[in-house]
Amino acid sequence: MGEKSLHKKRYIVEKAKDVFHRMGYKAVTMKDIVEECDISRGGLYLYFSNVKELFEAVLEQEAEINKDIMESLEEKDITPGEMMLLYLSQQKKEILKKNGNLSVAKFEYMFDNKAQDIKDFRRAYFNKAVVGLEQIIIDGVGQEWMVCDNPAAAARNIVYTLEGLKVTAQTTGLTSDDMDKEIEYIMSTLGMVVE
Repeated sequence: MGEKSLHKKRYIVEKAKDVFHRMGYKAVTMKDIVEECDISRGGLYLYFSNVKELFEAVLEQEAEINKDIMESLEEKDITPGEMMLLYLSQQKKEILKKNGNLSVAKFEYMFDNKAQDIKDFRRAYFNKAVVGLEQIIIDGVGQEWMVCDNPAAAARNIVYTLEGLKVTAQTTGLTSDDMDKEIEYIMSTLGMVVE
C-alpha cells in the first residue's frame, strides 16, 4: 500500500473513531462512515469491507497508541514509580475523556461478536497491558521502589480495576477526584505514596 493510501486509511480510521464514539458500535453503518469521511462508498470499500472490520482497525490503532505510550515511558530516565504514576495518569485522562472515548462501542462490539476470535482479540489486548505493567512492577521491586510478592497478579488486578473504572465512568460517572483516589489506592498496594 502506497503512502497516499496509508494516509487515506488512517484518515478513515480517525473519522470512524469519532463516529463510534458518538454512536456506539451497533448503530453505526458504512453510510455513517462515508458521510463522516466525505468520501464515496466505493472509496470506503477499497479499505474496509464492513463496520466490524473498520472497528477492529480503530481498536488496533488504539492498542498501538497504548503501546507507544508504554514504550515512550520506558525510554524516559525515570524511576519505575514515576513510570507507574505516569501510566495511571494517562489512563485517568482516557477514562475521563468525554470526546473520543470508545468504551460503550467496545462493550457493544464484544456483546455483538461473541465468537472465539473476539475473545482472542480482547485477551491479547488485555495481556499486552498486563505484560507492560508487570515489567514496571518487576523493575520497581528490583530497584526497591515498590513492594510486591506477585507482580503478574498485581498487574492483572490493576488492569481489571482500570477496565472497571472505564465502565463506571460511562455508566454512573467519575470525577477527577474519584480517579485520583483510585490511583492513590493502586499505588498504595505497591507500597508507594502519591504526593
